[in-house]
Amino acid sequence: MPLTPLEPWIKSKIGLAATEPLTRPLLEGYQLRKLRETMAHARRHSPFYRKHLQGCGEPDSLEEVALLPFTSPADVQEDDLRFLCVSRAEVARVVTLRSSGTTAPAKRLHFTAADLELTVNFFHHGMSTMVQPGQRVLILMPGELPGSVGDQLVKGLRRLEVEGIVHGLVHDAEEVLHSIETLEIDCLVGIPVQVLALARHPAATALPPNRLKSVLLSADYVPAAIVLEVSAVWGAAVYNHYGMTEMGLGGGVECSRRCGYHLREADLYVEVVDPESGRPLPDGERGEVVFTTLTRWGMPLIRYRTGDLARFLPEPCSCGTVLRRLERARGRLAGTVRLSNGGALDITDLDEALFPLPLLLDYQAVLSEDDGRDVLDVTIKTTATDNGEASHQVLRALFDVPAVRAAVADGSLTLRAAGHGAFITTGSIKRTVLDRRKEHIC
Repeated sequence: MPLTPLEPWIKSKIGLAATEPLTRPLLEGYQLRKLRETMAHARRHSPFYRKHLQGCGEPDSLEEVALLPFTSPADVQEDDLRFLCVSRAEVARVVTLRSSGTTAPAKRLHFTAADLELTVNFFHHGMSTMVQPGQRVLILMPGELPGSVGDQLVKGLRRLEVEGIVHGLVHDAEEVLHSIETLEIDCLVGIPVQVLALARHPAATALPPNRLKSVLLSADYVPAAIVLEVSAVWGAAVYNHYGMTEMGLGGGVECSRRCGYHLREADLYVEVVDPESGRPLPDGERGEVVFTTLTRWGMPLIRYRTGDLARFLPEPCSCGTVLRRLERARGRLAGTVRLSNGGALDITDLDEALFPLPLLLDYQAVLSEDDGRDVLDVTIKTTATDNGEASHQVLRALFDVPAVRAAVADGSLTLRAAGHGAFITTGSIKRTVLDRRKEHIC
């Protein structure tokens, strides 16, 4: 089984000779040095970190990183310019992120040209698992602007002698499937629910055998049912990518074993902590993903809380790498809402219950209140072959979710499902259970 291409790339980035093996002590020593450099740089140039890190000593070990304060999304929302460590003239790209279902201020992330190059470099090496020189990749993500995800992916693929073609988000599944065939696409990069809509379109099985060799799913939590469906329809190897804009888009990607993300450990120091206490968790225990940028100079982030839930897998990857493996993200803290009976409803539980339904393409879950009872409305997008049966299937499948079953049984929750004609998920905002109950509280 081939070694993840991230290992030789990371070995080169930290300055090891080609003949020198990469070890955890060597990599962690590098991470500690870069983290201390990042702290010094941020203290010197960022008004936010000058105050935030006041009184904090430089860590003498990676274990001591846990003594540093967290950076929260709210900190960035409050005043992004206080994070800047360069002049505004040196900023090559600013990305504005808005939260789903809230009126919270937007987050603005600033990147220099050198920061953007770090992402292109990661895409170059990370994609080499999935594609070979001479192949073509159809990118179902935004790419019209310089520095956008599609633009950077095209640049990274070009270094592999692979042609990247930016299509953008899916609005017409049949048109995309036609492009896959006529452009002789070998690899597809897209958002999970949008790729599922392609795989469940009647024209999906008309593609020539082995047309698609690989598919990369990114930008949102990836339900197991979507991976299985896409793989079954096209016979393609389906990979997962983990990242977010705050990380510089790229965080980690699966190797050919497809059993967890290998992280770009030369650019990021990643922790998993208890969401409530902030205590670092040992490998194998699920918690909140926290990261520190090690090589980003424009707007470094130190111990940034992502809100994502995952765990480090304790067993080494069978590809043979010394790089750590992060389990596929199991959703977000913000994706869980508390029901009136005390139960917890999580978007990932709904995903795993609903996406196996063959008629379902996408859905949106909204929790509201009516006469003192919770009401869960599930609006669905279905295949053209649905004759109304999908709504009944959704209601039955929801009873496989323990929190839903218990709340319906005690009379505190009402379920409703209905169809909808338009695509619900655009991919620009992560999916979650929208809680509308608080909007009615005076």
